[in-house]
Amino acid sequence: MVRAIMHGCNGHMGQVITGLVKEDAGIEFVAGIDLVDCRDNGYPVFTNIWDCDVEADVIIDFCSAKAVDELLKYSVKRQIPVVLCTTGLSEEQLKAVEEASKKVAVLKSANMSLGVNMLLKLLQDATKILAPAGFDIEIVEKHHNRKLDAPSGTALALADSINEVLDNEYEYKFDRSQDHKKREKKEIGISAVRGGTIVGDHDVIFAGTDEVITFSHTAYSRAIFGKGAVQAAKYLAGKPAGYYQMSHVIDAQK
Repeated sequence: MVRAIMHGCNGHMGQVITGLVKEDAGIEFVAGIDLVDCRDNGYPVFTNIWDCDVEADVIIDFCSAKAVDELLKYSVKRQIPVVLCTTGLSEEQLKAVEEASKKVAVLKSANMSLGVNMLLKLLQDATKILAPAGFDIEIVEKHHNRKLDAPSGTALALADSINEVLDNEYEYKFDRSQDHKKREKKEIGISAVRGGTIVGDHDVIFAGTDEVITFSHTAYSRAIFGKGAVQAAKYLAGKPAGYYQMSHVIDAQK
């Protein structure tokens, strides 16, 4: 049984993951950390991370960027691996994540969905065949009207996965409104749509002569991110120091 700590336990995703863990026989929460202790989660909740002295195998984080600095320090000092799901980290914080991974196991991914991370692999195989054949590549992402950043981190991760195969020679095109010219050959177009309550929708389009191939991923619920985080936590528990990604979790399930 994996013993886990939920960092940000009383937030929306913290509650989603708490519910998922209650139904999973392979993992249990032994403690939670949140600035507000407002409900009975079935495990003790600490409003200060440094007051949490419960023995644990892994931490699942779904909190805010401003809480990540102390989380990394805590994880390193207590030598508890951490699944870092918080997004919007600064360049300085990303460097801190890399430094922490040299001392404790850290798993970070732009998207915790198992489906999206499998898509990253599929896109690389497709790119090896379609890009040399002259197919243009476009990404369209859609999210709810409350999302602040555009394009999404997942869209950028998809583009990065494709560009890795292309030796990072392609440029990203975010806005065509000012360019009255023919599309450049070595570019990946990325478009963002914001509206309603769309959880997350990503289409990767390979457009060739007289044919189009589209890879699509649609998130109908934020629960998919929670499921991925739980899988990642069970994988990361007991791992040595290092920087891990969801691709490692997928490979381990083969």
